[in-house]
Amino acid sequence: MQRRNFLLGASAFAASGAGIAGWRYWPEQGLWNPCGARLPGRLAGHELVAAAWEGIDPAQFWDTHAHLAGTGDSGGGIWLNPRMQSVFSPAEYLRRIFFLNAGCAHEAAGSVDRAYVERMHNLIDGLRPGTKMMLYAFERAYDETGRADLERTAFYVPNGYARDTARAHPRYFEWIASIHPYRADCVEALAEARRDGARGVKWLPAAMGIDPASPLCDRFYAALARENLPLISHAGEERAVVGHYAHDLGNPLRLRRALDAGVRVVVAHCASMGTDRDLDRGENGPYVASFGLFARMMDDPRHANRLFGDISAITQINRAGAALASILARADWHARLLNGSDYPLPGLMPVFSVEYLVSIGLLDASAAPILSEIRTYNPLLFDFVLKRHVRSAGHAFDAQVFRTRDFFADPPRLERLARRGDPSRVPS
Repeated sequence: MQRRNFLLGASAFAASGAGIAGWRYWPEQGLWNPCGARLPGRLAGHELVAAAWEGIDPAQFWDTHAHLAGTGDSGGGIWLNPRMQSVFSPAEYLRRIFFLNAGCAHEAAGSVDRAYVERMHNLIDGLRPGTKMMLYAFERAYDETGRADLERTAFYVPNGYARDTARAHPRYFEWIASIHPYRADCVEALAEARRDGARGVKWLPAAMGIDPASPLCDRFYAALARENLPLISHAGEERAVVGHYAHDLGNPLRLRRALDAGVRVVVAHCASMGTDRDLDRGENGPYVASFGLFARMMDDPRHANRLFGDISAITQINRAGAALASILARADWHARLLNGSDYPLPGLMPVFSVEYLVSIGLLDASAAPILSEIRTYNPLLFDFVLKRHVRSAGHAFDAQVFRTRDFFADPPRLERLARRGDPSRVPS
């Protein structure tokens, strides 16, 4: 009975992430990640995989959106809100269980942090030599006085943990800092992260209590612009992490303040889920699709050199549809799109459905069985190969979407390339 109740609760949690539209296709591959070991040769060498790599140098392939997770048992400073460990907070408790299973670290009692990182090693080894993942730190929530608010913090992954993990495994990882702009020491923390090799800064506003349109962010934006580090900010609706602040903090239009300050901004997931107020029609403007607001910003010539989008999670069942079809068709955007997996979510079995993508005409039916089988062994490879094979009216993601390393290269290297008139390549 206890197991049955757990699975029923898990189903309810996962269904909330999958969304009603895809319900009849869920859970196509079950609830639980089987965590397969080495990918069989017949799959590793399959023509779908070979075709996916056409036009892509693996050394240019940096997965730009990957989350670190764990319990803190390594001593690296990861912290979980007690609610995530209490069955009396079932939604948050189940999130922890599902995310650790997605990362195949759910049975590693006493060594969860280590097991999670080792699984990422194994998955990257299943791609091609030279590929890397960019590991995200995850900041605490802060109030407007600059005090940390642990009660409203879901979890915390320190910059130092992300940095040290990347340093220990430089063949596999780069890292992205996470710094709250309301911190009194935010500018100093950014300078330290930059010295320590951070390639950017990650925000999830509704979970961290950040209003990107607040003047409280201005000194941090000025520092980001000086350092030429990109800001990667979630926009649109968030379901993976419980947000204890106003949903509207994720409104894409609120990121204009950063753009106006000269910051390169990457809108995570291209704001492909949810609705936000159209602030261009006033503070009480109507709610419209968040993706529509992102599209408006992408089409604004003022933002052409500073606004970008990442396609992490874009093929999930709760995002695939009109937004994915539009992004595929917008070839004029592709030079400003960056591939990311949103790892470990490709291993969260209920939130993807290749059959759903087939049903809405975005994937050829012949590819579905192979993709599903690849996923049981290597969700990271599955995410990549799937994105290389989705189509909308014949339109596919350009290979340049997956050549992401240049975007995060050190500014002096980018400047040298620009002077040579060849911004498309960074030498190894």
